[in-house]
Amino acid sequence: MSDTDKDKEFYEIADAFIAVANKYSGKVEQGKVSATFLYGAARFNTFLVASASTSSEELGSRKKEAIQYFLAEYEKMLEEHFLDYTDNFDNYIGVSS
Repeated sequence: MSDTDKDKEFYEIADAFIAVANKYSGKVEQGKVSATFLYGAARFNTFLVASASTSSEELGSRKKEAIQYFLAEYEKMLEEHFLDYTDNFDNYIGVSS
């Protein structure tokens, strides 16, 4: 998703989710926070596809395409953020290797 595809509301929602993750990061191991974030996204995205389907059979037939779509979008977002963090490592993390 390019920056031109993202609007202010998109970032506000993302920031709200990140704020929840940051809240829990101080209380539990960050790997667990990450896993629960992924679990929640998977559950919500499955609900999204299910709610747009008219039957269990239709949902089943949309599974592969939906999974491919969500994986491709996640990969693009990870690539974008790895590039950003690589370019801004000292700013974001505060130490350089």
